[in-house]
Amino acid sequence: MVFKGNLDIDPRGMIYESYRIDGISVEECRMIFLDWALEAAQVDMREKLQILLNEYSDQNPDHPMTSVILEGMKKSTQSGRRGGASGRR
Repeated sequence: MVFKGNLDIDPRGMIYESYRIDGISVEECRMIFLDWALEAAQVDMREKLQILLNEYSDQNPDHPMTSVILEGMKKSTQSGRRGGASGRR
């Protein structure tokens, strides 16, 4: 079995692997994050983002994925327009 990180919320190891890629750009991190978030969207996203920050940000404060996760955390706390049918009601 291949090790893909310690977190159950990242079963495919997408976030874990992003921290291992030298020279990864913020754009690439955003694409990986979006793929992960679409898969993880069934439960409280803010809680999952905090778990990711707790796991990775201390040792990787300047990594592009840390900034992407922080952006996601900020956006998850903002109220505002909701998309889809619920946004048109």
